[in-house]
Amino acid sequence: MSVKRNITVAIEPGLLKKARAIAARRGHSLSSLLADELHRLVDEDAKYEANRRRALALMAEGLPLGGKPFSREELYDRPVLLR
Repeated sequence: MSVKRNITVAIEPGLLKKARAIAARRGHSLSSLLADELHRLVDEDAKYEANRRRALALMAEGLPLGGKPFSREELYDRPVLLR
């Protein structure tokens, strides 16, 4: 089991009262409620970063759309401009 550390958090009295009520309704301590929310936040951030890296890699390599690549000459051949 990992070692747990205590932290100090400054919370407004009204927010603290509401958070304690939520924790009590869920059958948890305020400490475990906060720890669970932090776990969720860290997990979401890790998933976001993994998906972001994957999306950037896909954009960098491009998607196969079929067809053939154009040569430079084909791209810049503009008969309309020569009229």
